[in-house]
Amino acid sequence: MNVIGYVRVSTQGQAKDGYSLAYQQDEILAYCKEQGWNLLHVFCDEGISGAKVDEEALEVDREGFQDMLAALSTNQVDYVVVLNTSRLWRSDIVKVLVHREFKKHGVDVRSIEQPMYSIHKKDPSDFLINGLMELLDQYQRLEIAMKLGRGRNKKAQQGGYAGGRATFGYTVPKGQKALQIDQKQAETVRRLFTIREQNPTWLLSQMALQLTVEGYRTTQDKSFTKVQVKRILDREGFYKGQYTYGHIESQGIHQPII
Repeated sequence: MNVIGYVRVSTQGQAKDGYSLAYQQDEILAYCKEQGWNLLHVFCDEGISGAKVDEEALEVDREGFQDMLAALSTNQVDYVVVLNTSRLWRSDIVKVLVHREFKKHGVDVRSIEQPMYSIHKKDPSDFLINGLMELLDQYQRLEIAMKLGRGRNKKAQQGGYAGGRATFGYTVPKGQKALQIDQKQAETVRRLFTIREQNPTWLLSQMALQLTVEGYRTTQDKSFTKVQVKRILDREGFYKGQYTYGHIESQGIHQPII
C-alpha cells in the first residue's frame, strides 16, 4: 500500500508543545513501518497556519500541501498519513477544501492520534468523537491566537513589526525583531510588479510562468505558482512601507522594496 506523509507547524510554540516537524516525521515513519506501508514521501509546511486559504482561488494556501496534491495526481496513493488532522486543517473551510481534494484523488486520511478518523465514514459515534476532538483543537487555536494577538497589537501600535513569518523579500535575523531586505528576493518582487505593469491583462499563472522562464525561484528554490504570485501582489502596500495588523496601520516599520 502506497501512502504519503504530511507534517506542518505554524509557530515555534507548536514545536515546544510536541508538534515539531522532526517529531511528526519520526512518528509517521514509525507508524508506516509498523503497518508495512510504502511511504513515498513526507511533505512539509513550516511557519504556515492551518487555517490559511486563498479566497480568490478557493484553495489551501500552503506550498507543501500544493506539492502533495501534485504528487497525488501522478501516483497511486491510498492514505495521507498525519500525526493529527489539525496538521491538515485548522478551520472548517480548510477542512472542506482538503476533503474535496482528497476525494477527488481517491485518498483517505490516516491520523495516528485519531485512528478512527476517515473522510468517508458516516458512523454517528465516530462523527461525534472526531467532531469533539476537532472542536477542542479549534478552541486551543483561538485561545493561543487571542494571547498572541494582544502582544502583536501592542507592537503594531508602537510602529514595530508584530511578528509572524517574514513577507517574501524580507528576512528577520535570528535574535532580532526588525525586518531586513533580502536583496535576491527583493529583485524578484520588483520584477513581478514590472511584469504586471507591462502586461496588465495577464493571468496569475502567466506571470508565474514568466518568473520561472526568467530563472526566478521561491524561498524553497522552486518555480512560482499563481498562489505565490497573488500573495506577493496582494501585499503591494507592504512593499511600499505600509503595515496593517488588524485595524492598526503603521508607516515606515521597514525599508520599502518598491
